[in-house]
Amino acid sequence: MFFFIFNLLIYNDKKFAIDFVEMAFLLYLCLQKNDGLMMENKEQKNPIDEARRYVANAEEIIKNSVYNPEIKQYRDKKYVRIAGDTLWKGCLIALDAVLNVRKGKGRPSIEKYKEAAKKRDGKLLSFILAGYDTMHLVMGYDGNKTKKVCDAGFETANDIINRCALLYNPEMVVA
Repeated sequence: MFFFIFNLLIYNDKKFAIDFVEMAFLLYLCLQKNDGLMMENKEQKNPIDEARRYVANAEEIIKNSVYNPEIKQYRDKKYVRIAGDTLWKGCLIALDAVLNVRKGKGRPSIEKYKEAAKKRDGKLLSFILAGYDTMHLVMGYDGNKTKKVCDAGFETANDIINRCALLYNPEMVVA
C-alpha cells in the first residue's frame, strides 16, 4: 500500500493519494472498533429487549446535548427531538408485541393503540396517553428542552415497556 501511495505522489496525483489514505484510515478505524462494515447485528429477537435497547439508545442521544443546570434545560432541541422519537418508537415495539394492532396495510393510528389498550389493560392505556403526549408530541415534535420533561419521557417509556413486559411475559420485568 505504501508503494502505491508513493507512486501516486510521484506522478502528481496528490488529491487521489490523499483520498486513498483517508479511506484506508477510515476502513482501519471501522475494523478496529468492530463498527461500520464489520458491525454485528444487535437487534433483539424479544420485542421487550428491543424496546429497552431503544431507551438505552435515547439515553446516549440525549447525552450529546449539553445540559445547562442554571436554567435546567438542554441546549440543543435537535437531540431532544431525536431522543423523544427514539423513545416513542421503542414503546411502539413493546406495544405491538402486546396489543397486536398491526393488521392490514399502513401504520396503526394512536387511536388503535388506545382502543386495544382499553380492552387489554387500563394502566397501560394511561401510560400510552402520557407517553404519546410527552415523548411523541412534546419531545419529538416540539423539542421541549426542559430536563423535567425529558426525564418524564424516559420514566413513561420505562413504565410502558415494563407494563408490556408484564403482559407479554411476567418474568421479563426489571425492578
